[in-house]
Amino acid sequence: MVKKFRCYRDPRPSNRSTLIPNMLFNSYVFLFLFLPVTLVGFHLIGKQGYHKGAVSWLVSASLFFYGWWNPAYLGLILGSILFNYAVGFSLMGRPYKLTLCLGLAGNLGVLGYFKYANFFIDNINALTSNNIILEQIILPLGISFFTFQQITYLIDAYHGQTKEYNFLHYCLFVVFFPQLIAGPIVHHKEMLPQFAKDALYGPKSSNLAIGFTIFIIGLFKKVVLADGIAAHATPVFTAAEHGIYLTFFEAWSGALAYSFQLYFDFSGYSDMAIGLARMFGITLPFNFLSPYKANNIAVFWRRWHITLSRLIKDYLFNPIALSLTRYALIKNYSSVSLFILTILLPIMFSYFWVGLWHGAGWNFILFGLAHGTYIIIYSVWVKIKKKIPTKRAIRSTVVANLIGRVITFFAIVLSFALFRTESMDGASNMLTAMLGGHGLSLSPLLIGKIGYAEQWLLEYGVVFQGMFHNNAFGANPKLGIIWVVALLLASMFLPNTQQLLHRYRPALETYEKELPRLRHRWIEWRPTIPWAFFTFIIFIMAILSLTQTSEFLYFQF
Repeated sequence: MVKKFRCYRDPRPSNRSTLIPNMLFNSYVFLFLFLPVTLVGFHLIGKQGYHKGAVSWLVSASLFFYGWWNPAYLGLILGSILFNYAVGFSLMGRPYKLTLCLGLAGNLGVLGYFKYANFFIDNINALTSNNIILEQIILPLGISFFTFQQITYLIDAYHGQTKEYNFLHYCLFVVFFPQLIAGPIVHHKEMLPQFAKDALYGPKSSNLAIGFTIFIIGLFKKVVLADGIAAHATPVFTAAEHGIYLTFFEAWSGALAYSFQLYFDFSGYSDMAIGLARMFGITLPFNFLSPYKANNIAVFWRRWHITLSRLIKDYLFNPIALSLTRYALIKNYSSVSLFILTILLPIMFSYFWVGLWHGAGWNFILFGLAHGTYIIIYSVWVKIKKKIPTKRAIRSTVVANLIGRVITFFAIVLSFALFRTESMDGASNMLTAMLGGHGLSLSPLLIGKIGYAEQWLLEYGVVFQGMFHNNAFGANPKLGIIWVVALLLASMFLPNTQQLLHRYRPALETYEKELPRLRHRWIEWRPTIPWAFFTFIIFIMAILSLTQTSEFLYFQF
């Protein structure tokens, strides 16, 4: 029998429902010990004029934060820093392509071993019936984030776009704890110049107030909203993995619940990262900008995991598309061939890596390819739409945006069902139910409650079966529906952090074209007593929710 180890999943006994480690943002030890000590120490040292000492303190605290999860991997991240700084320094002096290739190979080799080795071996064993055994590899936390940050640094150094940065500042750029485990993927041009400014050192009441507010909003999103609805997503996907029959509506309820869990989890972590950094006087880029309000898939990816989309576009898609375009023009290809070579192939290749970046599993790869397909369909539709007449109602901006938003949202929910499942069998079971492959079925909970309609539905082939009738795996369908509706309304209509704190520029980008300022300015955040009271209330709600089971969704990153 083939022995399989999956480093691309959380290696602990329960992949999705594990209790959070003690040093994540939503933990008592972080909130009431690590953060206050680190914050006070940094500002006290910086206020005395010891800027190097303040940076050293923050680097040490960040390494302590990282090592709390697994001290064995402190050597890995320190080795990565030393290696990349040395290669980058060499490239700034003599930009040899061989040096760059060796640097990229070193980074990708380490990432490939820890993140993808077992996935590769498992597939080789499955295809060849071999029994290749590789000892279990525990995936280092946040390895994709700090690896790709440094890869972009090396590429920019090769092209002469970097400066001779202070080594201590470079260390902080890589290990700064707010963005280390869940992003954003920061660029060296965004971070390193901030460390050299004297204004950074010493506390400012405005930064503390703004940072604390953003952090508390993010904490509330994570522990109250995301963890709250997780209890209604997990039973459905667990049932799918066990091969249990799912009705059409059960499958969609689980997929919708998980879509909102992931939405508010990622939004929460993004806000917490920005808020934490702002407490230290550092401004991070936004990584999440109300993506469910997008009216097409291209806009969705401009708002979802913004820094990853930026990295893929600047360092993968654009170079490939540009090279292929030059080649196609030389060969004088037809318009169809030109489209395939310069648009279709670069898009599918880029989104293949988007999927693989999220985790070493076929479900992640299919997730990426699905979104690549969405982008291509949208690109073709844009071209077709320009050439065909449309009805006045469809030309209406309001109607068109509404239709686009609905189509985009449900396409995303379908893809997240792939993202969430643990196996291809589970994915097949889930998607089959969502697409009506199990026929039109309703929950057994409706039996005896809908009168004559029940017999009429039975005559037309509708069946009443599914998992919810016996509360399988702890399912609570009524409460789940309430959660889904509430978070749907919240994600579609409530303002985001950028809009609430617009006048104080909470992040590096303003995104005024994407999301204009609120019409009712009184909603915007100000350092006032009402806002202080509101922040205090949601903070208390978040603290009281820390005792419930919480999921950390980014172990595979």
